[in-house]
Amino acid sequence: MTPTSNGDRSPRNDPSDTVSGHDSVSTLDRTAEHQETHAPATSSAPANTRHENRKLGGYVATLLLYGLFVAVVAVLTAVTPRRLPGRLTVRDLVVSAAAAHKLSRTVTKTSVTRPLRAPFTKPGEKGGPGEVMDRPAGRAGLKHSIGELLTCPFCFDVWAITAVTVGRVFAPAATVVVVDALTALTGADFLHLAYARAQQMAEG
Repeated sequence: MTPTSNGDRSPRNDPSDTVSGHDSVSTLDRTAEHQETHAPATSSAPANTRHENRKLGGYVATLLLYGLFVAVVAVLTAVTPRRLPGRLTVRDLVVSAAAAHKLSRTVTKTSVTRPLRAPFTKPGEKGGPGEVMDRPAGRAGLKHSIGELLTCPFCFDVWAITAVTVGRVFAPAATVVVVDALTALTGADFLHLAYARAQQMAEG
């Protein structure tokens, strides 16, 4: 055996201590990562809540405007000698649906009506044939909700059908003319699309 000198007393690294140290560091890292990942987003939650409340406030205001319009029409109908239309025929329902479809897409998608949407929307990308895809302006509030209404044909359908119904009560003759004209435009649009499709097929 070779004796160990008193000067050579530096501690030797124990492999088990090194492994144990690495395990401790890894455990701490995983714990910190878990806490960071699952930490509640307390800072952004109030802001998101306020944003959602502002959006709901705009929707409520739009709903109140619609309700006020319907209430005024109902009162005028009651105090004036107006007769409600009877049961609509199948033709009336079909042409009303086609007219509402055309009116909604005209208001919400065409370039010609962009000046009407401009105060409540931002220009978007090009849409279908002869259409544009504007976006609601603002992030919340009444301006944003009106912008959504003026860029969503499905949303505007409710107002379009309401307008047609009111027209049938207060100006039935004029409403029939307008509804028939919008229905004819709807048919013309589909004929244009069908013709363009036939051209593409003929050209191969």
